Formats: sequence, C-alpha cells, structure tokens
Amino acid sequence: MQKIRPCLWFDDQAEEAATFYVSVFGGDSRIEKVTRWPEGTESAGSVLTVDFVLAGQEYLGLNGGPQFHFSEAVSLSVDCADQEEVDRLWAKLTEGGEESMCGWLKDRYGLSWQIVPRALPELLGGPDRARADRAMKVMMGMRKLDVRTLLDA
Repeated sequence: MQKIRPCLWFDDQAEEAATFYVSVFGGDSRIEKVTRWPEGTESAGSVLTVDFVLAGQEYLGLNGGPQFHFSEAVSLSVDCADQEEVDRLWAKLTEGGEESMCGWLKDRYGLSWQIVPRALPELLGGPDRARADRAMKVMMGMRKLDVRTLLDA
C-alpha cells in the first residue's frame, strides 16, 4: 500500500466508477478489493469502499452518500504521451460528462480531469518565453488540447 492515496467520495457509485476508470486506463489498472457494509447496518451488503489502481496509482472509492460532491478544486492530471492518447482519454472520459477549457473535463461522475499532452509543460516551461506565451494564449482558447496547434504557436 502506498503511503498516501486519494480517497474519492461518491454517493453510491464507487464500484461502478472504479470499474469504468479501470476500463479507460487499462494496463496497470485494476480493482483490488471491495468492502461491503456489515450486517445490522442500514446499508448491509452494499458497497462501502473500493480499493483500485489506475496506471499504478492507488485510490480508494468511498460510497459516502449525497452530502459531498466533486468540484474543480481537485482534479486528476493525466500525462499523455501524444495526441492519440489525449484523443482516446478525452473521448472516454467526456462520454456522459462535460468538456471544460484548457484540457479540463468532468466525467460522468463529476470528477474533474486534466488531459495534458507531454509537450505542453515542455512548451510552457521552455527557455523561449515568447513561444511559451503564444502556446499559453492558444491553450486558453481550447477545450481538448491539440498538440500540433500548441507546437505551431
């Protein structure tokens, strides 16, 4: 078990969401354990928590009820090797969700994601400040990030 792992609070869809995320990321992604509410409780037998791994990162999904909701204050940022990976993840994660700006989206569960091509931090942090400024300006007008357009800026 890793020392620090994010806990994602769902109303009652933790197992459904974990299964979806594992299908999106594949590879080193899996559901490790499902814990159920004990007998004698109001929710006996239903899912309480789901331990899962996405691309090697451990998460805990908690069915905590409707009291709390996701917001953009916390997002999961995904390093994408190329435009193909950006396109694939964007398509899967926005299905039933919603696009936002600058490579951000909300999935069908309301969780915010940043789908970031590896070229973007290199452009923005590179030594050519004029190019970085142009790339930033172009990015600010995008929803899904387009690597070619960013590189051409």
